[in-house]
Amino acid sequence: MASGGKRPGAGRPKGSKNNLLSKAEAREAARALIMPHLEPLIAAQVANAKGLSYLVVRDKKTGRFVRFDKQPHELSADEEMVEIWSKDPSVQAFTDLLNRAIDKPKEQPQELQHSGSLDLVSRLNAARKRLSEQ
Repeated sequence: MASGGKRPGAGRPKGSKNNLLSKAEAREAARALIMPHLEPLIAAQVANAKGLSYLVVRDKKTGRFVRFDKQPHELSADEEMVEIWSKDPSVQAFTDLLNRAIDKPKEQPQELQHSGSLDLVSRLNAARKRLSEQ
């Protein structure tokens, strides 16, 4: 019985592509979906970078604060105390906007400095000699 392992001609041929969407086709499909909404999406990202504010009301029955998404005249009898709560500015949203507007900063190459040399062969021979002398 033959053992396992690498077999000639087995596997996917080098350079072959998936039958799925290519990256270019996927990018174009995403662009087609996003472009009609681009202006409000960018405005929302800018608002997120600046910090968000929203209205909340307190439910009289439960005492819980809930986000108020209606018009002020639509306040019901069991809701009271309209307040404005703020969310801190998002540094991540700001960074993303800057990266897209003026390009992402290039990563600086890290310099690695070393001194001396490493001669493994001579170190191994010296260790073997020490061990054989014992």
